[in-house]
Amino acid sequence: MTNSQTSALLAATTVAHPRVYLACLASYNSGRLYGEWVRADLGEDHIWQALRTMITKSPTPGAEEWAIHASEGFEGAGVSESASFAGVCELAEFIGERGELGAQVYEHFGNDLRDARAAFEHYAGVFENAAAFAEQLHEEIGTEIPASLQYYIDWPSLARDMELNGDITVIELGFRQSHIFWSR
Repeated sequence: MTNSQTSALLAATTVAHPRVYLACLASYNSGRLYGEWVRADLGEDHIWQALRTMITKSPTPGAEEWAIHASEGFEGAGVSESASFAGVCELAEFIGERGELGAQVYEHFGNDLRDARAAFEHYAGVFENAAAFAEQLHEEIGTEIPASLQYYIDWPSLARDMELNGDITVIELGFRQSHIFWSR
């Protein structure tokens, strides 16, 4: 059984809090699905205690190994099978603070929580699209464009160039929701 199949079997309800499914590998390897859903927003000690209790009650003798086989409430951000509990708790806290946008930024920066947190220090805001950001930026810095030339400015191309040059990062969350982050 693959991790995605396990996730589909285990994800029966929607949850209000981020949580992970801790699976007993001894049971899993013997064809049994045994484990426990544990809230990730209650701290690392809570997860360790729940793990110890789950392993102790395992129906498979000699159980001691475990893995994270599923997660919920992380707004789509991936949780590794072998993620540290400290890392899982930090991610849960970050997603709690930043929501779906935080999850998208986390994924964009290669699941690096430090880079995702740093990106929010340079958050420029949400715009209808990146072109609207580029146009507003030029208005704010006071660049005077003669009226006869205003219709010749290609704002979408300027925004694309800013992104390609590494000046900005654009995260699209939905229709007319372009979140812009300065790269520097």
